[in-house]
Amino acid sequence: MRSTKRIPWVFLGVVALLASIAALLLRQRPGTTQDGTAEEANPSGYRQTLSWLLYDQAAEDLDRAVGWDKVPTPLGLLILMGLRNILRQKNLYDTTHEPAINQPPLEPMQAQYLTERTADGTYNDLENPTMGMAGSRFGRNIPLEYTFPEPRATILTPNPRTVSIELLTREKFQPATTLNMLAAAWIQFMVRDWFSHGTSPKDNPWLIELSKDDPWPEHPMKIMRVPDDPTRPDSSRHLPPTYINTETHWWDASQIYGVTKQQTAFRRSGRDGKLVIGENGLLQLPSDPALNHAMVPGWWLGLEMMQTLFTLEHNAVCDRLRAEYPSWSDDDIFARARLIIAALTAKIHTVEWTPAIISHPTSQFALRANWWGAEMETLYRAFGRLSNSEVISGIPGSETNHYGVPYCLTEEFTIVYRMHPLIPDEYDFRSVIDDKTILPCTFAEIAGPHAEEILQQISLTNAFYSFGTSNPGAIILNNYPRSLQKFERPDGIFMDLAATDILRSRELGVPRYNQFRRLLRLPPASSFEELTGDPALAEKVRRVYNDDIERVDLIVGMFAEKRPPGFAFSETAFRIFVLMASRRLNSDRFFTKDFTPAVYSPVGMDWIRDNTMSTVLLRHYPHLRPALRGTDNAFTPWSKATV
Repeated sequence: MRSTKRIPWVFLGVVALLASIAALLLRQRPGTTQDGTAEEANPSGYRQTLSWLLYDQAAEDLDRAVGWDKVPTPLGLLILMGLRNILRQKNLYDTTHEPAINQPPLEPMQAQYLTERTADGTYNDLENPTMGMAGSRFGRNIPLEYTFPEPRATILTPNPRTVSIELLTREKFQPATTLNMLAAAWIQFMVRDWFSHGTSPKDNPWLIELSKDDPWPEHPMKIMRVPDDPTRPDSSRHLPPTYINTETHWWDASQIYGVTKQQTAFRRSGRDGKLVIGENGLLQLPSDPALNHAMVPGWWLGLEMMQTLFTLEHNAVCDRLRAEYPSWSDDDIFARARLIIAALTAKIHTVEWTPAIISHPTSQFALRANWWGAEMETLYRAFGRLSNSEVISGIPGSETNHYGVPYCLTEEFTIVYRMHPLIPDEYDFRSVIDDKTILPCTFAEIAGPHAEEILQQISLTNAFYSFGTSNPGAIILNNYPRSLQKFERPDGIFMDLAATDILRSRELGVPRYNQFRRLLRLPPASSFEELTGDPALAEKVRRVYNDDIERVDLIVGMFAEKRPPGFAFSETAFRIFVLMASRRLNSDRFFTKDFTPAVYSPVGMDWIRDNTMSTVLLRHYPHLRPALRGTDNAFTPWSKATV
């Protein structure tokens, strides 16, 4: 959707200036203007000096004319920095326009909260202690006037079930050959930490009309609605709807530790800071369904593998801390270990998972620079931070910055992470010793409580080996897993998750594809052919959307669009990621000003620095070493065993 003509010389001149301008600008102290005065505490005050405005405009003009992905990497990085500046200025919107009601009372501040994460996410920001807590609202990346849900007359048009069947149904498994299945398991593991809209009420569902020959168990199909925001006062009912995140908004490994003191206490062993794990190295799942996360819809083998792995890793950290600091209490060790594990998972996601799934050289460098800055890992290891600037020395250890808007995750962020095509329908579990098949399975046979049953048959070592040597699905049209189009939850309810994904965007007030791109300052698709690049696919999409390109749903557009080389997901989604991926680090004081040995301990800082997904796997499953030999990134395909 941008010109592919030869780069105009005038833009080469513009780009040549970007590096020198950026170097001068980055010499300024963060949060100040050129004359040394403080920037305004709102989005429009972020880098709004004339020099920055000219820089950002040049970066955006060059991106529109040529593309950040079509120029040499150094120039592409300079463009991305300008684009991120603009996104920070124009695509962060606060939904706390009315004070929240019906929230639990805030616990009094305690001294340990200065150096420990709380279960519910409170006191991360000491001046605004409820910011990002579990039960607080999602924000937005688009102006609030565009976030009303679609009117009833159009919200079901085209029919979500029709979109699911015609455009999303997997016709033939299309693999993402540059990734392995751990990439699919990992992102759901992360999503469980980041967000959930909670349990939908079963009354008053959406009723989706079906054709007479549709084999769905009941007509009409029922899709449950997103729960209402209980913190919203009646005085704001005329404003765009808001929704709450039942998880903490912080990157704090809450999927491992829980979001209440009760959940955390249930998972702790009470000895040496450790978590409960069975003697067989498997999770101990309680018989009470209310406490058993395997009974929560969406649980499957991939999640159980990741949950088990990082429970073991937490306990390994505890052993190291106990050896180094023998006087520490159980609580002291647990609190430090949680900090370390949260930071380690954030690092793995930033410098390993994401560069694997968007493997363009420019985006790979940019993502690693989020963690280490332009100095990169080698210099960082040798000399530490060389600058206060996040661009030069990375976000961890820099100053905390909310960019004028209270921190939270956003509804747009939740939608671009709907990556269900990654999930295959069929699995082949093989032996790490000789690669021979142990057990073939369908997704239904590894979902919910069946996950634990499978692990008792094949072992975690073989499960990780099988995932590491097989591919997930490509995130494209007609590659949505059939097993998720008729997914039976542990409570017996059937769901078409593809139809649900489509309806959720409309229900949550996330604009359709073209309007979404406009609001992110991206050009819209002018035709179905431009969108898909495939005449046959274009005709298929055209038919479903009755020849109206403006009605194409965001998810359909993202799955259909052409993407930069090496990208497993769309550039449209990437724009949200450019903004929010760094924001999750920038706003969290435990990744910024409190990312220090005094808070984490010197041992903790070393553990984060020295470990990767591969070292974590090998610590607990050493028989994977031959398969990981020669693999630089554990989320890319491993070597298969030979005999």
